[in-house]
Amino acid sequence: MLVNTKEFEVRNLHYKVRSAQSEDAQALSELRLQIDGETENLDRVKGKEYIDGEGFKDIIKSDSESLNSIFLVAEVNGTLVGFSRCEGNELKRSSHKLEFGVGVLKDYWGYGIGKNFLKESVKWADANNIKKITLNVLETNEKAIILYKNYGFQIEGVLQKELLADGNYYNTLLMGRLN
Repeated sequence: MLVNTKEFEVRNLHYKVRSAQSEDAQALSELRLQIDGETENLDRVKGKEYIDGEGFKDIIKSDSESLNSIFLVAEVNGTLVGFSRCEGNELKRSSHKLEFGVGVLKDYWGYGIGKNFLKESVKWADANNIKKITLNVLETNEKAIILYKNYGFQIEGVLQKELLADGNYYNTLLMGRLN
């Protein structure tokens, strides 16, 4: 589904949050690869589950036409610096819920981009009768956990000792928000 563009100004950084468009596909491929290499907070290492430009075109088309998926990007001066996605599915038993995921370039952390992705996604989900949003977050990502709790997410479970690229084991929290 498509949403209206929103503009934000945080600490002198002006950015837009808008629906992903097919023209963004190659930039999204490169952006995702860069984000995966900048943080241990994601479940992928750089290059794992790589999606090329054509793959992103397919995802953008599918999400744009879907009633229970949304794909957002953050743009600064014409350059993509982050993305989020709420992915639903068409199975009747789970069509009421979706999974939220987010990634922002490290240079743009602290400007509320992730928070605004979450806020817009929750607002969209509530307006479209989505009953549940789920997400996974490392238990060491305390800022994200606080943010998610502030938006009504609760811990529903724990995946214990998930191996990360640094060779250490961490717990992954399964969180959900009911509408």
